[in-house]
Amino acid sequence: MRVEFADLSLIGDREENQDRVQVLAGERAVLLIAVDGMGGHADGAKAAQLAIETVRDAFQRITHPVFDPIGFLHLAIGRAHLNLVTLGARLSLESRPRATCALCLIQDDAAFFAHVGDSRIYHLRGGAVRERTRDHSHVELLLQEGVITEEEIAAHPMRNFVECCLGGDAWLPGMAITRQKPLAPGDVLLVCTDGLWSGLGDERIGSLAAEGEALAGGLRRLGEQSVRACGPYSDNTSAAALRYLGTGSSSAQSQTSGQTSGQAPAARKSPAKGQRKAAAE
Repeated sequence: MRVEFADLSLIGDREENQDRVQVLAGERAVLLIAVDGMGGHADGAKAAQLAIETVRDAFQRITHPVFDPIGFLHLAIGRAHLNLVTLGARLSLESRPRATCALCLIQDDAAFFAHVGDSRIYHLRGGAVRERTRDHSHVELLLQEGVITEEEIAAHPMRNFVECCLGGDAWLPGMAITRQKPLAPGDVLLVCTDGLWSGLGDERIGSLAAEGEALAGGLRRLGEQSVRACGPYSDNTSAAALRYLGTGSSSAQSQTSGQTSGQAPAARKSPAKGQRKAAAE
């Protein structure tokens, strides 16, 4: 499997970066991870770090390609949730650390999506958005019911309320996991926190899959555009992306990193049904 991948994390206008993103690349499987610590609760950065470490450990412990992709994604998210619940066990329920997350597993010429909260996964093809995940949020429900449009989400007064997340209640959160999605050469998979997508429309996001631009350069372009669009109250802005180049005799991966040096990986956010992600004041 031949791929090109990149990651990026910008602090935006926040004092701390509580996002975590990572690309885990093996010869026969790649996992894209984006985690957004919820800053309206205790230790958002610690929650994001623990979540990504849990998922990374789960991926590194199994053989590739993953025999049961859907089962693996369910188990990895479940373990991350349990670890965050344990981390905040001595705190009041309202103060416990929480996070949203998005995972994309790529193997055998296909992709599998899993997410909790409003961190998203995009499937891009031919310079356009082919598909995206649906947020576990109040405004997503309004969008699906036709009450608001996609363009109205970013400015809606309840945009920072998510319906479920990692951490908090001991009950396993609602998670969305898809069946395999076949890939074509040139397709781009993108996982990102809401700091990226909230400042960009589908047309700009889809441009990441346009020909003639390196993935790392395109990802940085989108990140900087989103920070400017949301300023002076921009959130942490983070993403990881992969361009699928097809199969071949070589299993080598072309890696480019757009990680911002000197900036820790997400800004404020909060969770479960009716739970509010801290908005910019």
